[in-house]
Amino acid sequence: MTKEKFYLTAAIPYVNAKPHIGHALEFVQGDVIARYHKYRGDRVFYVSGADENSLKNVQAAERLGISPKELCDENAKAFADLARRLHVEFDVFYRSSSPEHFASSQDLWRRCDAAGDIYKKRYRGLYCVGCEMFYTRDELNENGECFEHPGKPLEEIEEENYFFRLSKYGSQLEKLIVSDAYRIVPETKKAEALSFIRRGLEDFSVSRSTARSRGWGVPVPGDPSQIIYVWFDALNVYRSAGGQWWPADLHIIGKGILRFHAVYWPAILLSAKLPLPRELFVHGYVTIDGQKISKTAGNIVDPAKLVKEYGADAIRYYFLREIPPYDDGDYSEKKFRSRYNTDLANGIGNFAARVLTLGSDMGDLDGGTVPGKKIAAKIEEAKAAVEAKIKKFQFHEALAAIWDLIGFGDEYVNSSAPWKIKDREKKKQVVFDLVVLLDNVAALVTPFLPETAATITKNIAWEGKTLTTKKGEVLFPRL
Repeated sequence: MTKEKFYLTAAIPYVNAKPHIGHALEFVQGDVIARYHKYRGDRVFYVSGADENSLKNVQAAERLGISPKELCDENAKAFADLARRLHVEFDVFYRSSSPEHFASSQDLWRRCDAAGDIYKKRYRGLYCVGCEMFYTRDELNENGECFEHPGKPLEEIEEENYFFRLSKYGSQLEKLIVSDAYRIVPETKKAEALSFIRRGLEDFSVSRSTARSRGWGVPVPGDPSQIIYVWFDALNVYRSAGGQWWPADLHIIGKGILRFHAVYWPAILLSAKLPLPRELFVHGYVTIDGQKISKTAGNIVDPAKLVKEYGADAIRYYFLREIPPYDDGDYSEKKFRSRYNTDLANGIGNFAARVLTLGSDMGDLDGGTVPGKKIAAKIEEAKAAVEAKIKKFQFHEALAAIWDLIGFGDEYVNSSAPWKIKDREKKKQVVFDLVVLLDNVAALVTPFLPETAATITKNIAWEGKTLTTKKGEVLFPRL
């Protein structure tokens, strides 16, 4: 049977600063989806990278007294290192400063130009460097600030730029999104994208002056006075990194960049006569103790330090279990420690230790034993629930289903009390049931907690009909 192709991307983060826990959340969400599709037997290609060709990177480098390249080299490495520490398996971590990407983005520009969708005009507007986009006054808060970056003044810019005819594609975009030909999840974000389109689309600037960009970025073909707008260039990372894998089956993004992915990107692809991505999953933000992550608030949490202190799987578990995928979710040390001790140390860690000890004490189990009907039914129920929830990106509910299976296993240990059973055959059946249940828990948890799953399964060995278990190390020591 031919394996299905599945190409997914996490957003390409700006590298003007080191990664924060919001980036870690998205990397891990994508990794769960990638691992799930690999488990299904699909051919999977998972991409993220570094968005380097932005004015904010130039300004950050200037503040540090270094070149944009030095800044991007250092911070791109920090993002790639964080992914590795979190056991996130990117097939490619792609940098938008690469010569291959420059060529691809210039090709995309030429395609849109050939369609008659790029023209030049003088423009005056309010520019948010944080978002790297112009805003109209009615899109700002009551203080005249960007909603994404309150407290940061917008720059009033007047210059001659190239524009893209976004207004030409409103009807097509609406039909694509309404019909789910380009599916947006959740429904609230689909409605938000449609509302933006139905208000009437305006053409948007797709270049910046070389002088204002300090010459950093992808040059506009045939016009050295202009640099391609970072979002036109950055969105194309998905295509240039994917190569023959394009179109993407799934883009994963945070809610703050919905407009670019739900409207601008498909319109550019329509103009360029290129295949469109199939689905867009939009997640919320991570707050810290109820506050938005911000340098001003001084609440930046370094995810690399969390991984070093608590382990990758503990951090993955918290993000996936505590942060609702469609809404904002909060991180606090108190909540983290509670989840860790309750769900990891006392939950899967304690259950695995109990079962592996019982199995090891029992010795080899053989003779054609099969799990009891109740055990088998509970396992199948959990498998179905996990698969259904992952398909909807409801990672927290998928984990809840696995932990329900763990709770069932704990109750089975307590009610059957195998250490009290005198009849060896009856005891063998109970222990066999429990080892099989634990083995299935490990399989189900693999996309979420790959290190934990591997640690469990290395202590469970099947040779023909013979099942051997050995005691394992403590998975999650209590904090």
